[in-house]
Amino acid sequence: MAKKASTTASKQRPPAPAPVKASKGNGTQAAKAASTDVFDVTGFDKATLLDWYKVQHLGRRLDEKAALYLKQAKGWSYHAPFAGHDGIQLALGKIFRPGKDYLFPYYRDMLTSLAAGVTVEEIIANGLSKDADVAGGGRHMSNHFAKISIGLQNSSSCTGNHSQQAVGTGRSIKKFSGDEIVYCSTGESTTSEGYYYEAVNGADREKLPVIFVLQNNKYGISVPLKDQTANELVAENFSGFKNLKIVYCDGRNPMDSWRALSEAKAYVETGAGPAMVHADCDRIGSHSNSDNHELYREPEDIQAMKDRDPLPKMRATLIANGVATAEELDAIEAANKAAIFAAADVVEVLPDPAPESYIDYLVPPAIVDYNDVSETRYVNDPTAPQLTFREGINTALIEEFRRNPATFLFGQDVASHKKQGIFNVCKGLLDEFGNDRVFNAPIAEDFIVGTANGMCRYRDDIRVVVEGAEFADYFWPAMEQLLECSHDYWRTRGQFSANMVVRLASGGYIQGGLYHSQNLEGTFTTLPGIRVVMPAFADDAIGLMRNAIRSRGVTMYLEPKFLYNYRPTSASMPPDDYIIPFGKARERRAGTNLTIVSWGTAVHLSLQAADIMANEGISCQVIDLRSLAPWDREMVLESVKRTGRCVVAHEDKKTGGFGGEVASTIGEELFRWLDAPVQRVGSKDTPVGFAKSLEKAILLSVEDIVGACRTASRF
Repeated sequence: MAKKASTTASKQRPPAPAPVKASKGNGTQAAKAASTDVFDVTGFDKATLLDWYKVQHLGRRLDEKAALYLKQAKGWSYHAPFAGHDGIQLALGKIFRPGKDYLFPYYRDMLTSLAAGVTVEEIIANGLSKDADVAGGGRHMSNHFAKISIGLQNSSSCTGNHSQQAVGTGRSIKKFSGDEIVYCSTGESTTSEGYYYEAVNGADREKLPVIFVLQNNKYGISVPLKDQTANELVAENFSGFKNLKIVYCDGRNPMDSWRALSEAKAYVETGAGPAMVHADCDRIGSHSNSDNHELYREPEDIQAMKDRDPLPKMRATLIANGVATAEELDAIEAANKAAIFAAADVVEVLPDPAPESYIDYLVPPAIVDYNDVSETRYVNDPTAPQLTFREGINTALIEEFRRNPATFLFGQDVASHKKQGIFNVCKGLLDEFGNDRVFNAPIAEDFIVGTANGMCRYRDDIRVVVEGAEFADYFWPAMEQLLECSHDYWRTRGQFSANMVVRLASGGYIQGGLYHSQNLEGTFTTLPGIRVVMPAFADDAIGLMRNAIRSRGVTMYLEPKFLYNYRPTSASMPPDDYIIPFGKARERRAGTNLTIVSWGTAVHLSLQAADIMANEGISCQVIDLRSLAPWDREMVLESVKRTGRCVVAHEDKKTGGFGGEVASTIGEELFRWLDAPVQRVGSKDTPVGFAKSLEKAILLSVEDIVGACRTASRF
């Protein structure tokens, strides 16, 4: 009972300090009253206070330097000033333990980053997008600071989506019994995003060591707080979370912010749950260099914020309390100015990123890039026990979980007693590896993918397999986090990759109708930085899963659900070294007159179509791509160059399907060798109907492929 009472008390409104409100008519009077105040420094020693002032002043002068670079057109083309957030940012950077904790900043966190351990040179190199930028060598927007070597994470520009990743990192800390803390810093407007609520809910439910820091400056660019939420104290929106401790503070005041963060940290370290620190701040400047806050703020309000400026107030505090003389602070300020000038001289002459380097760090190297030895040595033995497609995937998962104890599986319904997946693909994993490694997720696809990303940040050997959605059609909410994953490795210039496999049950032919019959590979292949595979046989399902789990990076592993128990997919168990390389196709049938290129369920339809064409005297080679990103251009082009005719067949709808890329490549590179236009056939450009008659009319059929083959053969 005592514990519950304590937690509840922590969520009450803060008694003080309340923000000074300025509006027409009383702005001058309120500002005058605020300007005479000083901070309470009780309990803080002189060395700490002088160090804090040095860092705070240095950050503010760097903020001014950024604006100057903009005016000089030298760089820092995106700049979001932090003035008015000084207290919470200084305290956050100082409570963070470099090389131990994890800190997910947002784009306004310059002072946070500086206090956390990013040097002046590194701050300027980021602002000028230099090759030496430790965040990612100029690949990300300026003012997006990171230093992964000390735990300061590289967050993207998608407002607050790093909250999901922070929670995932907290999950790994808990699973590996670590004592690190995760800090997730955002503005208050981030809380309007649904995925932020998903993140807080997940951290609360799992009692994770995460501290959410809300820097509330009352504006989302020009949108005032009242248009975001009914609560001026935004953290009150989260007061119903059972295990979340909420602490309020004056975000202008470093000492009060330190008090709040320390209280939050102490709570999180008990293991009782996450915490949230709500810091009341001012945004003294415009949102960014592309914004003019004078267009939507009253002059009196702007002046009142300037009169509450934390920097001169901190200086006055130190002098009033006898911590330092004006002359001593002048010396600190002069040293800061000299340090910035010296750093600028060093950084400005550094090289920009080499233009040709854009191709580097797109996808991490795979464990097996090419392995024709194991594949040619393995031949399916029809006399041996045969695995179905579903059993092949299941077998590979179990093998990999035994091989690497740092492998995890989670998603919807994967760890329910006796059920373990709606298609039984995960059957037995919970029984053998337990609920710590195989666990259910909320019905929140973005949360599943986003926290998987975060889990990988804790240790390099962690591999996460997620069932991204029970049916591929439900994956769309997770596209925001998948996009994030697709450029993590590139954006950090190889410093971080989300090492995860996203499994999706794809396609139709099961009378599923809307949301149960869709193919998404055409969408996934438009995202540089991820792999996309779709096996069609049990042995390939094993070989591709082995490569996907063991390799770094993100692999979309698409499972045509019609094939799960389809007997023609069956194969004997391949040897332990049978690993399918990404981007390596396989010939399923030899032929001389026409090439059929397909993948997934369409491979089996194509084989049936090839039988029909053989009876008509047309010999068709059937190529199973198996991997779409990358795809085996060499095998396809060699085949079509020899046959002179090609049909590309896939289950996805024709318009926008990946077959268009294959056909286009053939047309561009083999025009002189073609005896007929490349034929492309897929499902109809409509939603997939539920009634069997509609589904049959809409989805790709053997007859569709045969018709395309006949058309290509007539030329």
